[in-house]
Amino acid sequence: MATKPIINVVGLCGSLRKGSYNRGLLRAAMEISKESMEGLKIEYVDISPLPFLNTDLEVDGTFPPVVEEFRQKILQADSVLFASPEYNYSVTGPLKNAIDWASRPPNVWADKAAAIISAGGGFGGGRSQYHLRQIGVYLDLHFINKPEFFLNAFQPPSKFNSDGDLIDADTKEKIKAVLLALQAFTLRLQGKCE
Repeated sequence: MATKPIINVVGLCGSLRKGSYNRGLLRAAMEISKESMEGLKIEYVDISPLPFLNTDLEVDGTFPPVVEEFRQKILQADSVLFASPEYNYSVTGPLKNAIDWASRPPNVWADKAAAIISAGGGFGGGRSQYHLRQIGVYLDLHFINKPEFFLNAFQPPSKFNSDGDLIDADTKEKIKAVLLALQAFTLRLQGKCE
């Protein structure tokens, strides 16, 4: 039996806070991919060093080094996993900034598969996911439709420990289902499905 091709996934978190539940979801996804999935590798890419988008920083078709490094990580990835908290019914400023930098010509998001996980209150970040999907339409990002993953992080019992690490086994299984769908969809987009 042939081994599955390796799918390289960039993991981006819209929250800059170290103890963020969304960052905890991303850490859990990375752990799941290492421990119980074949052919999926997730690399966390920190968006906090990116400057605010300012096209004056683009000189003779080049970007600041930190922006170029970020763009190359996106370009080289097969797919993207967003951990997107909800701020004011939308995506966070830092995440939108990162998205905008990588969309500058040439757009490095185009034709990549993507998935979203989110934790928050009430709807669990759902409205941010819908805005992110709208943004993805223009960028030619292709989001998986199912399963959707929204987690109400504040409903007892807590699904996270005091460090923001996900400790709930059922929630981890739901993340694994998202990762399996992302893996399958990425292979399909690349014409490598069985």
